[in-house]
Amino acid sequence: MATLLEFDLFTSAMIISSATDYREAARRRLPRFLFDYIDGGAGTEYTLHNNIRDVSALPLKQRVLRNVAELSPETVLFGEKLAMPVILGPVGLTGMYARRGEVQAACAAERSGVPFVLSTVSVCSLKEVMDRVHAPIWFQLYVLKDRGFMRDVLERAQAVGITRLVFTVDMPVPGPRYRDRHSGMSGRFAPLRRYLQAITHPRWAFDVGLMGRPHDLGNISTYREHATGLEDYIGWLGDNFDPSISWADLEWIRDFWKGKIIIKGILDPDDARDAVRFGADGLIVSNHGGRQLDGALSSTRALPAIASAVGDELTVLADSGVRSGLDVLRLLALGAKSVCLGRAWAYALAADGGRGVENLLRIFEHDIRVTMALTGTRSIAEITSDLLAMPDTARP
Repeated sequence: MATLLEFDLFTSAMIISSATDYREAARRRLPRFLFDYIDGGAGTEYTLHNNIRDVSALPLKQRVLRNVAELSPETVLFGEKLAMPVILGPVGLTGMYARRGEVQAACAAERSGVPFVLSTVSVCSLKEVMDRVHAPIWFQLYVLKDRGFMRDVLERAQAVGITRLVFTVDMPVPGPRYRDRHSGMSGRFAPLRRYLQAITHPRWAFDVGLMGRPHDLGNISTYREHATGLEDYIGWLGDNFDPSISWADLEWIRDFWKGKIIIKGILDPDDARDAVRFGADGLIVSNHGGRQLDGALSSTRALPAIASAVGDELTVLADSGVRSGLDVLRLLALGAKSVCLGRAWAYALAADGGRGVENLLRIFEHDIRVTMALTGTRSIAEITSDLLAMPDTARP
């Protein structure tokens, strides 16, 4: 299961066997401003840490003598067959973590039989990614003031055959990211600080900084018809958050989009019911990986009430805090139909490109198969709340 990662002469080799190992490998390889951007959360990072703690604390029932000689982690989601109930969720700027990173990750997901969701703020454009994969990817879109951009990118997505739209609704304003100001991602003298960090990480500087160009935001640059770099990204996106948005403002998207719509960023049962009334096909229980409201519920604690509130009226997914295949099954037991990975695959991409992402997914599949065997489940359909070794009153 493990793969040996080769580092430069100044870094020792590592044996990789988990997402935690990939995190450490990414920390060594990346300039600080990039590692802290993906690793950090809002405020004091209370919610970020609770995401990891709460899901990993859920106890599972170990069952014996259940004849698990033949089991399968395969599942069907929105009519699409998946090798396992895992999705590579949207992560911005991943083309800065590996050379043309979104392309590498999308190809790794395709080879592994799971969906890949391209972020609005990807380095590689929608066209560049679609030119390299053989099956349609999913696309993520923010609620932005610039409705012209939203319509343009939706038209381009539909034109290349994308039928799954992940609509992120939990960013009317950006959460306070303290780490970014300390690291040089933003704040005073940020460009100089980033440059100095880059030259102290020569492997990244050559592979991504030099050979991974252009470092613009492909989807936004296509619309604006000129390069949109990191400085432009921070300004443009900040100016385009829309705190006035409401469900009524999204109706044109529901009417325009011909495929499935999945609303991302739901933590409250009433908002989940609003998603049903809106006509969404699915929702993602998510606190943006702890990057928005510091103090919000972890996805693990929010998930059961939301799954109960919507029942079978739409498909419930979840993300935030997932670091293993065990965590995937824990969230399925709480009511999710599939689970989105974020930081976990970004760490793997930063450490070893598409090869790292593919290996991480093999690790997750192995985790899922072992956990299914030890809990006596032979199919994903058999995973229910009975898998949890705790009374209903004690569940998050």
